[in-house]
Amino acid sequence: MAQTKSDPNYRVIAENRRARFDYAIERDIECGIILEGSEVKALRQGGGGIAESYAAVENGELWLVNSYVPPYEQAKTFGHEERRRRKLLVSRRQLADLWNATQRKGMTLVPMVMYFNHRGIAKLKLGIAKGKKNVDKRETQAKRDWNRQKQRLLKENG
Repeated sequence: MAQTKSDPNYRVIAENRRARFDYAIERDIECGIILEGSEVKALRQGGGGIAESYAAVENGELWLVNSYVPPYEQAKTFGHEERRRRKLLVSRRQLADLWNATQRKGMTLVPMVMYFNHRGIAKLKLGIAKGKKNVDKRETQAKRDWNRQKQRLLKENG
């Protein structure tokens, strides 16, 4: 998903930074989101959060649960609920793959990044992940610390 710096429409709205720390991401998938007008306006103004949210396959549909979209002040009577369930758009084949993945032991759907793509359309990057145990988290942290230390040593000597 490498984007050019000059692309004026591409913009990250919200990012789940703990996703890669708490979960081992097997693969990721891009999906569309069904939003109301006031939600799109609010996201363009900034804000929004997916840190506490998750995705679930229910009754043959994919849903984003517990994501936060701030209220849009100009939409007084036609506003939106801040933490409503939002439907995600994927193909039938992708939906079947996601459902099969979540039926396996320990697999879950984690929202990683919400962004506006190069056409200005809101998209969500979902990760198919398995939860890490505390030992795995410590191992990840040790690797990260070692890489930082290695970079410092190379910078000092080089």
